[in-house]
Amino acid sequence: MTAPVIRDAGPADRDDWLRLWQGYLEFYGTALDDAVTAMTWNRIIDPVSAVFTRLALVDDTVAGFATCILHPRTWAVEPACYLEDLFVDPARRGSGIGRALIDDLIAIGRRDGWTNLYWHTNADNAQARRLYDSYNKADGFVRYRLPLQK
Repeated sequence: MTAPVIRDAGPADRDDWLRLWQGYLEFYGTALDDAVTAMTWNRIIDPVSAVFTRLALVDDTVAGFATCILHPRTWAVEPACYLEDLFVDPARRGSGIGRALIDDLIAIGRRDGWTNLYWHTNADNAQARRLYDSYNKADGFVRYRLPLQK
C-alpha cells in the first residue's frame, strides 16, 4: 500500500467525507439529523471555525479522517486539541492510516504549540485501543455526559 497523504479537508471533499462519515455513524450504531451533518461539514470547511478535519488519501482516494476541535484551556496559555472523530474505511483498517492521521496531528501540534492532543473511545473498541495504547495508556479519567436537550 502507498503511504497515505494527509491534508486538510476542503469544499470539494464533501462527498468523500460524507461516505466515511456515514460509515462512522453506522460503526457507533447511531444516526444524526441531516442538519447536524450539514452543520458539521460547514464547520469543517469554515476557515475561522475551531473545528477542522484532516483527510488521509491513499491512491487519491479518501480512506480516513480525523476531525478535531482546537480550544483554549484554563490550565495553560496554549490551546489543546480534542480529536473528536477518527475513522478509517473498514477495507483499509490495519494499514497504518489511523496512525498516520494521529502522527500528523502530533506534528501539527508540536509545530503550533498545542499543550496536548487528547481523545476518548469506547472501552470495548479493542482495535482502536491497541493503536491508542501504542501512544500512551488511558489516563484513568471517567467521562460524565449530561444531556441538556431532548
